[in-house]
Amino acid sequence: MSETETEKTIESVVKASLCTGCGTCVGICPQDAIELAIDHRKGIYVPKLDKERCTECGLCFDVCPGHSVDFKQLNLNIFGKEPEDILLGTYLNCYIGHATDYDIRYNSASGGLVTALLIFALEEGIIDGALVTRMKKDKPLEPEPFIARTREEVVSASKSKYCPVPANVALKEILKAKEGEKFAVVGLPCHIHGVRKAEAVNKKLESKVVLHLGLFCNHTPSFIATKYILHKMKVKTEDIEVLNYRGGGVGVTMRINLKDGNCLSIPEYWNSSSFGSLFYPKRCMLCYDQNCELADISFGDAWLRELKGEQIGKSLIGSRTKVGEKLLQKALAKKRIEITIITENQVIQAQRGSLYRKKSVKARMSLFELLRKETPAYNPVVPKPRAVAYPQGALCYIGAYFSSKRHLWGLLHIADSIKSLFMSLLRFVVYRILPPRLRERILG
Repeated sequence: MSETETEKTIESVVKASLCTGCGTCVGICPQDAIELAIDHRKGIYVPKLDKERCTECGLCFDVCPGHSVDFKQLNLNIFGKEPEDILLGTYLNCYIGHATDYDIRYNSASGGLVTALLIFALEEGIIDGALVTRMKKDKPLEPEPFIARTREEVVSASKSKYCPVPANVALKEILKAKEGEKFAVVGLPCHIHGVRKAEAVNKKLESKVVLHLGLFCNHTPSFIATKYILHKMKVKTEDIEVLNYRGGGVGVTMRINLKDGNCLSIPEYWNSSSFGSLFYPKRCMLCYDQNCELADISFGDAWLRELKGEQIGKSLIGSRTKVGEKLLQKALAKKRIEITIITENQVIQAQRGSLYRKKSVKARMSLFELLRKETPAYNPVVPKPRAVAYPQGALCYIGAYFSSKRHLWGLLHIADSIKSLFMSLLRFVVYRILPPRLRERILG
């Protein structure tokens, strides 16, 4: 986004289509002049500004991670140095592990470590509450960020939510908490970016948030993605009692409990091309941080070849600060978790798809700029991608467009087939026809 932008409210970010829907502006606004509402046409959260309440203090713009993230300065603030590893960011140790409580492990997305660590931190008095998200009981397709203060509340927020989540609206509750109370925050990279930016300008928030747990993220599917799945299954929204995007062992299995008592299950829906490669919110295409490198601890799926037979689930863990490492070691000593150290290369192998997106983000940004659309400002400058990232970025953009139009859903399988055919042809040309030198220049 242009540094010469004169309008310093969240409206300028929304106008530029750079809002992440993270909710930081709502949580930090001193005038309560902003609320988030679902834009059902786009399938994302969009902030609405009450101009009568707004004093144009500019705070909402300052804490917004949508238009810019100064990774260099934030790394210096948090770690005291710039990251040595461009892919993984700053880290102390890398692990794989899981909760020792079987029920927590089984019913979580992968390994149950976030849930186990939050419960442990509550019981040990390290925190008084945690900013987490569950699905609303009265609106099972909408997420509900809240401050969990008990084991039961933490457990209610387990499992991944593959839909937009405005987690940082709950920062308002943290700011209103009693003097001396301490909190953990759990979020995706955009949420953690927003929290860190807010802490840089609000020292009260900085003193209250003592633990940042970050989740790896390829992208957040829009609400339209869920509607598409329900449409394919001929399930009406009003018939749903509970929807769980994940949980119940290894694999990405959506479970839908209907009000009539029936239960529907969709194994591995996330990996299907008609879901995983489509329904991208525009801002997600421009994200530079898939592994939540500004957290104290980052967590992701451990998609390692040696864990192929794993049936319950394990988490990939990156401890980044002394605070995060200390928590892991204390929980390990009290047998609340099991962790095993792994190498940087194993992390890269386990998350190669997400990490590739970081290396190729410049290609997608270039496409947006070619279409005269705004892009976020990052510091340091995003590295130059390999040539093959440009057609892949174009396909991502086209897929997002097709999937956002309900009247075009009937053509999604055709678009998928065309994409698969194009990628197969591209791989054939690159690996079988091009000379080695030219292939190296294209792949980088």
